[in-house]
Amino acid sequence: MVDDRQTILLTGASGYIGGRLLERLSAMGRPLRCLTRQPAVLRSRVDAATEVCGGDLLERASLDPALAGVHTAVYLVHSMGATGDFREHDRSAATNFAAAARGAGVSQIVYLGGLGREDGLSPHLASRHEVGRLLRSTGVPTVELRASIVIGPGSASFETVRAVVEQLPLILAPREIETLAQPIAIDEVIDHLLDAIELAQPTDAIYEIGGADQVTYADLMREYARQRGLRRRVIGVPMVASRAWRVLLRAFIPRHGEVAAAMVDSLRNETIVTAPPTDTRFALGRQGVPASIRCALANEDERFAETHWSQLLADEPQLHWGGRAIGRRRVWSSAVHVAGDPEQAFVPIQRIGGANGWYAAERFWRLRGLLGRLRGGVGLRRGRRDPTELRVGDAIDFWRVEGLERGHLLLLAAEMKIPGRLWLQFEVESTEHESLVRQTTVFDPLGYAGLIYWYLLYPIHVRVFSRMLRGIEHAVCVDNYYAV
Repeated sequence: MVDDRQTILLTGASGYIGGRLLERLSAMGRPLRCLTRQPAVLRSRVDAATEVCGGDLLERASLDPALAGVHTAVYLVHSMGATGDFREHDRSAATNFAAAARGAGVSQIVYLGGLGREDGLSPHLASRHEVGRLLRSTGVPTVELRASIVIGPGSASFETVRAVVEQLPLILAPREIETLAQPIAIDEVIDHLLDAIELAQPTDAIYEIGGADQVTYADLMREYARQRGLRRRVIGVPMVASRAWRVLLRAFIPRHGEVAAAMVDSLRNETIVTAPPTDTRFALGRQGVPASIRCALANEDERFAETHWSQLLADEPQLHWGGRAIGRRRVWSSAVHVAGDPEQAFVPIQRIGGANGWYAAERFWRLRGLLGRLRGGVGLRRGRRDPTELRVGDAIDFWRVEGLERGHLLLLAAEMKIPGRLWLQFEVESTEHESLVRQTTVFDPLGYAGLIYWYLLYPIHVRVFSRMLRGIEHAVCVDNYYAV
């Protein structure tokens, strides 16, 4: 087992898998150094014990300080989505890193690549395999983990499946979507990476890792749709060209579109485990596709419920029209400074709803409640249990209290009938001489109907919620006036 005092270098820490591995290694208290081209950005996301080192894999000389004294180097970078030829970028980066690791006396490299038989590989998968060969080329023992689709929010492959299923009522895709894959849950990928890091002796090996199920890409889309309650038909059509599919993906998922488009050609390659590892630490995963998707969706809900938007959006005072897209969710947020400390500023927030009303646009709220009742919802008739006090689980008109930190946070989940799920969060933070009240709306649209609902009503919601925030500001001022 690697000595707990030996330094681990992590590349790709700002990426999806690298970020998750960073969290686990930090929680374990391992000596950790991160290599990044933007050290100032990453430093704000890591704990004080984690060292951040600036460097660029395409600049060989910049790697020496980062690798000095490192025992194990974890390589989690790729160049898909970058300008120019991603294969040439990947080739240069891996060559530089392997040479620098050799020069620094690194004992072990751990690399996450892609599954696929060697013959007839797509440019994307061929590049993944080539990177593994280049990392081993200078003699540094390298554990190469080869994986198929990683199931987890933020994974480019999972986000591609999500975007297509959520936004298309009928999915006409290249017939290659009937190709077999062996998806694996993100938590199991991280476990395997940690197992490779903790190997007792330097090891040079390729391990194929995968989940419990072998399914087609079409099957994966159907299962995601089933768990989201969406009715979707997925059909592989020979006439649908890969080029048209790539254009569609770029339009649907701007954040991952370039990567997803580059991966389209890989649909023709089976990405299944053909040589199960003899080392039981890298055995096939315990979770099948249904359990992996269910866990991914549940973990995403939990992370959103724990998000403090006052911290995340502190440097983004004005969001673009339509709000901010984070995964499948849409987020709109606004903030106002009010006089008084957080306890005083939170008083009108915890009194919201019921006989106290919503501080603005009362006709809108009554109309919304009436429409909800006509559709079989609860409307405004429930009111609230107590006019001034709240507790988790309380009903407030057609909302329910999901989170409460007195003097700081109130999270409400809507129980009205809409094509999706809606949350309303209020946060209060102390500033130098006053308090900041932030109001955030988070909407999880159910398919294309939910997106239509969000964008159609977006101007109305912005106006109503903005007026509500000003009403809360006024209520704080009035309460403070009468308290003097």
